[in-house]
Amino acid sequence: MSTGNRKTTACVTGGNGYIASALVKMLLEKGYAVKTTVRNPDDSAKNSHLKDLQQALGPLEVFRADLDEEGSFDEAVAGCDYAFLVAAPMNLHSEDPEREVIEAAVRGTLNVMRSCVRAGTVRRVILTSSAAAITRRPELQGDGHVLDEESWSNVEHLTATKSGFWAYSVAKVLLEKEASRFVEEHGISLVTVCPVVTVGAAPAVTARSSVPGCLSLLSGDEARFGVLRGIEKSAGVVALVHVDDLCHAEVFVAEEEEAAGRYLCCAVNTTVREIARFLAHKYPQYGVKTNLLSSGDLLEKPRVRLSSAKLVREGFEFKYKTLDGMYDDMVEYGKALGILPS
Repeated sequence: MSTGNRKTTACVTGGNGYIASALVKMLLEKGYAVKTTVRNPDDSAKNSHLKDLQQALGPLEVFRADLDEEGSFDEAVAGCDYAFLVAAPMNLHSEDPEREVIEAAVRGTLNVMRSCVRAGTVRRVILTSSAAAITRRPELQGDGHVLDEESWSNVEHLTATKSGFWAYSVAKVLLEKEASRFVEEHGISLVTVCPVVTVGAAPAVTARSSVPGCLSLLSGDEARFGVLRGIEKSAGVVALVHVDDLCHAEVFVAEEEEAAGRYLCCAVNTTVREIARFLAHKYPQYGVKTNLLSSGDLLEKPRVRLSSAKLVREGFEFKYKTLDGMYDDMVEYGKALGILPS
């Protein structure tokens, strides 16, 4: 990937995160020069995979930056053609979610975007939001709903009821809207990707949310299973995408000149019970923890379906469209991370 004599350069924020680590790897494999940010470059335990990628794939620079520090992304974004904003505050159990999740997410996003304006080279910003900014709509009663990019989570209701990881959804809606306002004022190109629950193996040496949750029926981790059940309860579906497909989609909307607006990234609409049946059949050696399924509020089939028709219509193809494909490398990854016995 080069422009004249120079490699096309991308900045990926939050390089020791699960999604960002996979995106860094994919961009390097595609021939990009990559700059990534971490809060503490000296933390070799968290950043060891970045060293491995440098040795295996080449032009990767690691910079110190903090979403809370104005201007701390200037150096990482300088000279970049694309900026992928992946880093985000992820404290689901915060004591002060307004300040620590919502305000921090909006402030951090705008902080990076100001660095992009100052750089003067960034052709497009690709913002990673979440399907949580689309699905939290308690006013949708009954079954058969299909949601896409046109849907927004109901901020007023979430803020009033404060139920189930509400601040995370509110933060994603507000940071998307603030980012859109910001680019209108500053005339830079912005595309937003809203991934659903993201699964599969990545270079990162820790995976905090989606992977342990989706392996919880095999590991028996009740707290992680509670998160998975909570997603189904609040969204009416467990919607999944493989991390490789998500990264391909991010690069696709970056490079595709006509790409604009939001893109929902979802390959499979399923339920906790469907996942449990699949796992019991495919991995009998683990023994699916069926005691976790005793809750009466689990769905037999999705009440809501999420559609990536816009992405597909514009020419994107998903590689992983079944639970089979999605879990294959994730079980191995789960063993490597110590989530599952090896």
